[in-house]
Amino acid sequence: MKRIILLFMLVGLAATPAIAVDDAGGEVQADTPNLLENSYLDDYEDTREEFYTIEEINDPLEPVNRVLFQFNDRLYFWVLKPVKTGYSYVLPAELRESLGNFFNNLSAPIRLINNLLQGRFRDAGVVLSRFVINSTAGVYGLADVALQEYNLEPRLADFGQTLGFYGIGEGLYIVWPLLGPSNIRHSVGLVGDRLVSPVSYMDMTSDQSVLYYGVNRINNLSLNPGVYEEIKKFSLDPYVAARQSFFDFRRNVVKRAGNQETDF
Repeated sequence: MKRIILLFMLVGLAATPAIAVDDAGGEVQADTPNLLENSYLDDYEDTREEFYTIEEINDPLEPVNRVLFQFNDRLYFWVLKPVKTGYSYVLPAELRESLGNFFNNLSAPIRLINNLLQGRFRDAGVVLSRFVINSTAGVYGLADVALQEYNLEPRLADFGQTLGFYGIGEGLYIVWPLLGPSNIRHSVGLVGDRLVSPVSYMDMTSDQSVLYYGVNRINNLSLNPGVYEEIKKFSLDPYVAARQSFFDFRRNVVKRAGNQETDF
């Protein structure tokens, strides 16, 4: 039981400071999303005002969500941040970047399947090519040779994005204990991504699972420091700021998918 609690703390809580929840599953999913590949943020400023003025946030559970937000906030500052700080001190940035590449590469099937589901077959081909190149020339994905040598940029996709692509609504806003900001569509997306993640089918012991997911999340957080702290520092109401940041990001993810040409 202690191992299970530790696993949820390390895996889920990472989504809270990163605001863009990634994935309860430890994969680099746009859902989860891994900030190493947040190309979705490139046009964030162009769409931010549109999101504020057109789409409202359905948050009928706000009183409960605020309690859970405070719970996650304490866990972040009391547990996750000290672990992240020590981790960053021990491991140099170059090694942490290589580990990030490895985790990203291992989650490629999630991006491949969701690109296919969205009819973006050429992007799916890029995802497959990146996986093959980085798994071989990149030594199991530790180096992003596909980008460095062949200029093959990541093509992100996740199941939550796919649901939005087909017009499935967001549903109400939810703050999950340990997992952080989410909504109904995003939560279903996390489950879908987990089902196609190759890590889910690996024969790992509980200790190995804790090690894998823990290192994955802490490593990702160490490469993107201060995100949650900045939100708290510059907002009058951190709960509202975190909620808005989550929806801005996820809506932008879905909008980009809708704006891209499909190969149907």
